[in-house]
Amino acid sequence: MNHPTAISQTSTASAIKYLFKAMRPKQWVKNAFVFAGIVFAEQHLFTNTWALAKTGAAFVLFCLISSSVYLINDLADIERDRQHPRKRTRPLASGKLSPTLARTTAILLSLGCLAGSAAIAFAAAPNDMGWTWFSLVLLLYFVLQIAYTFVLKNVVIIDLFAIAAGFVLRALGGAAILSVTITSWWLMCVLFLALFLGLGKRRNELQVLEGGAGDHRRILQEYSPQFLEQLLTIDVACTIIAYSMATFTAPSVPKEPYPFLMLTIPFVVYAMFRYMYLIIQKGEGGEPAELLFRDRPFLISIVAWGLLVLVILMVSGQQG
Repeated sequence: MNHPTAISQTSTASAIKYLFKAMRPKQWVKNAFVFAGIVFAEQHLFTNTWALAKTGAAFVLFCLISSSVYLINDLADIERDRQHPRKRTRPLASGKLSPTLARTTAILLSLGCLAGSAAIAFAAAPNDMGWTWFSLVLLLYFVLQIAYTFVLKNVVIIDLFAIAAGFVLRALGGAAILSVTITSWWLMCVLFLALFLGLGKRRNELQVLEGGAGDHRRILQEYSPQFLEQLLTIDVACTIIAYSMATFTAPSVPKEPYPFLMLTIPFVVYAMFRYMYLIIQKGEGGEPAELLFRDRPFLISIVAWGLLVLVILMVSGQQG
């Protein structure tokens, strides 16, 4: 006979397991955009321990508040997710996670992150406005995500820009906490790249759901694979141009004898082409963060890009 205490412990462990899964830790990689400010700041702050600590704290707060949004989104879409071939296995849709536990956790996470960030801003030195601006960005991000969950995701085209705006706010939050600026070209890169991921996700949803796409999500009736592929083509071109301009004008790297960051352009072009190949030819792209770790060539290109960027910035910093 099983002991009641053992059964209770097993039940609690199972609830925590599925709660953590519902928080989608694999999606936390998206919050890496908060490091854009510290990496591309003219002051070479990525070697500053205090700046790294502040940016790391910003990353953690974005991870936690985005997880609260995922829980809220799954609670709102629980019935529709049960009709989706992949999403029906999610903890809430499958019935493995209690909606009450998910709701309580979402409230505690969101309020805790916003209140904690505001408290740190209040306690910071009067001349340090970094946490104040970051708190405002974090609040705006949360409000945007809630608006997307209940309203914006049902408005054609606007739904894509709402997704992209979330990534831009991550980048702005990382810059705000350090009181540094990100050039307009870098922000355009983030915007176009986020649109690219959103377009790929929409196309994958149409492909997976086929004729039942509109039943799962009404907005999918407004899109077609052909229309999305045209937008993807335009967006890829815009992203490559914006990234190229960002490398040419980056204040963190000397321009003479030439802007060394331009050496990273081929990696970006390959990664985008590879992603389009996976979207169109292989029917992937439903979860970009998961695809990053599942497709080795795609992962290698991203890692190689990141390492090359860091090497260039470190060398240029030593020369400066």
